[in-house]
Amino acid sequence: MGGFAIGTTEFMAMGLLPQVADGVDVSIPTAGHLISAYAVGVVVGAPVLAFLGARLPRRGVLVALMLAYAGANALSAVAGGYGLLLLARFLSGVPHGAYFGVASLVAAGLAPRGREGRSVAMVMIGLSVANVVGVPAATWMGQHLGWRSAFWAAASLSVLTAVLVTACVPAAPGNTDATGRRELRLFAEPQAWLTLLAGAIGFGGMFALYTYIAEVVTRVGGLADGAVPVFLLAFGLGMVAGTYVAGHLADWSVFRSLLGSSLAMAVLLLLYAALAPAGWWAVLPAFLVAVASSVLVVNLQLRLMSVAGDAQTLGAAMNHSSLNIGNALGAWLGGLVIAAGWGYRAPALVGVLLALAGLLVLLVSATVHRQTAAGAA
Repeated sequence: MGGFAIGTTEFMAMGLLPQVADGVDVSIPTAGHLISAYAVGVVVGAPVLAFLGARLPRRGVLVALMLAYAGANALSAVAGGYGLLLLARFLSGVPHGAYFGVASLVAAGLAPRGREGRSVAMVMIGLSVANVVGVPAATWMGQHLGWRSAFWAAASLSVLTAVLVTACVPAAPGNTDATGRRELRLFAEPQAWLTLLAGAIGFGGMFALYTYIAEVVTRVGGLADGAVPVFLLAFGLGMVAGTYVAGHLADWSVFRSLLGSSLAMAVLLLLYAALAPAGWWAVLPAFLVAVASSVLVVNLQLRLMSVAGDAQTLGAAMNHSSLNIGNALGAWLGGLVIAAGWGYRAPALVGVLLALAGLLVLLVSATVHRQTAAGAA
């Protein structure tokens, strides 16, 4: 439920970008900075809150984070201008990464041995279900009842999550051995840095497409506004399928899954750019991009948890900082190429380059791993 609330809040801004831009009287590329602001909030909030909350009872941390999330969404709903809305979106992002990091640790701790990967995938699947149900519904609501109504709905979902976590999640103590110095050891691990960099660059490819999907569907594909929720639904179904598949692929090989999903994203983003003018034909590559990106997300989470050593809380949370750097990077670069007059298909081509750059970082990570292993031998 927490993943559903967060996923709805994060991704509904893409489907409502034209309405929000009109509502606060800014251009589409400028409104795209609202998505970047949320991502920056995640980048800042994940390490800070994970660092401060590593020793605290985990159920209480989850409840507090969701109540803060509800307040930030309510602020977005009442924001009267672009500046306040930009701040509210930043504050919305702050609890995001820490919530998923702590929730992943709780899920892994409750899972039978050998099924931790699938348990973490089931936590992450809330994001995917949000893209099937929450984001299309919020987009429809925003188009018919005003974009502010979607943010009020997101705030309500966040409060509901806090209630359900209190009622249903077993008490989970924090890591009493955690210290600031111990958590910061994460940043002394070269493989942790490489994994974070791969997510920050490679995942940006998905957001270069997704941020401007409403404009591509209507302006490039020539479809009506009513087609946007259908594309978002297809994207959401792809995320559900990808998250489910990711758990099983992780049992096979986390690292090979990362390589395969990065390469697949590059190819599929190129296909999406090619088919965008064909209208409904672009639904299939949009679905498949979502599948590949979800496989990447889950396996990046597991990779970071495996290379974090003793810094488990910070390692689990930092994945979302990394991914949201990709979010901000993709949205920003996509806005730049649109503002430069290269058209609304150009962000998908930027996404191809970002996905390939992420793949290159993973190949460097593999080389470093082999060299380290050979040196140890």
